[in-house]
Amino acid sequence: MKGLLKRSLKILAAGLLLLCALSFAEVLAFRFFNPPFTTFMAWRWVASRIQSGPDEEPYRIVRIQWRTLRQVSPNLVKAVLAAEDQRFLSHHGFDFIEIQEALREMLSSRRIRGASTISMQVARTVFLWPSRTWLRKIYEAYYTLLLELTWPKKRILEVYLNTVDWGEGVVGAESASRKYFRRSSAELTPSEAAMLAAILPNPHYWSPVKPTEHLRERQRKIMNDMEKMPVSRVLR
Repeated sequence: MKGLLKRSLKILAAGLLLLCALSFAEVLAFRFFNPPFTTFMAWRWVASRIQSGPDEEPYRIVRIQWRTLRQVSPNLVKAVLAAEDQRFLSHHGFDFIEIQEALREMLSSRRIRGASTISMQVARTVFLWPSRTWLRKIYEAYYTLLLELTWPKKRILEVYLNTVDWGEGVVGAESASRKYFRRSSAELTPSEAAMLAAILPNPHYWSPVKPTEHLRERQRKIMNDMEKMPVSRVLR
C-alpha cells in the first residue's frame, strides 16, 4: 500500500513538473513570437461550432493586425493605462491597492467591480479559457507571475494592445481604430484614444460611435488622467 502511494505521488509530482515546464516554455516563446490568435478566440470558435444552429454563422477567428508599441499612438497607450491599470509600471502583476478598494466597495455597497491588472488580462486572454471558476483564477495568478518574471513591461503592454477584445469581431488596437474611426492606431487623437479605452470594460455593449452620457463621462475622466501616465519607459 505504501509503495503504491509513493508511486502515485511520484507520478503526480512528475506530471506537475511537466505542466510547469510546458507552461514556462509557452510563456517564454510568446515573449519573442507574436501569438497568431488567443485561447479566448479558440474557445469561442469551438463553442460556436458546437452550439450554432444550421442557419447561424459560426464564429470566425479574427486575424490580428499586429502593431508594435512604437506603431501605436502614445495617446492610446496613455488612455489604456489611465483606464485599465494606472499602476501597471510599478506593480508586479497584482495591484493590491486596487484589490483592497474593490473589496471595500463590495462590502460597503455590494457592488462588484474588477481589479484585474493588464498583466492578469493578458494571462487570461492569451493562455487560458473563458470561465469564472476558482481553478481558472488560480491558473490566471500562476500565468501572471510567469509573465512578470519572463516578459518586460513593454512586451506585456504590446501583447495586451494587440489581443484585447474591442467588440464583435474586433481584436486589437489596429482593428478597433480602423473599425470605429477609419484610421490607423498610430493616428488616434487623445479624444479618440480615450473613447476606445472607455469601452474596454464592456466592448460588446458600449460603442464609441454612439456613446452614452456615462461613456462620455468615462472618456473625460480618462483624458484627465492620461497626462499622469509615465509612458516614456515603455515607449523607448
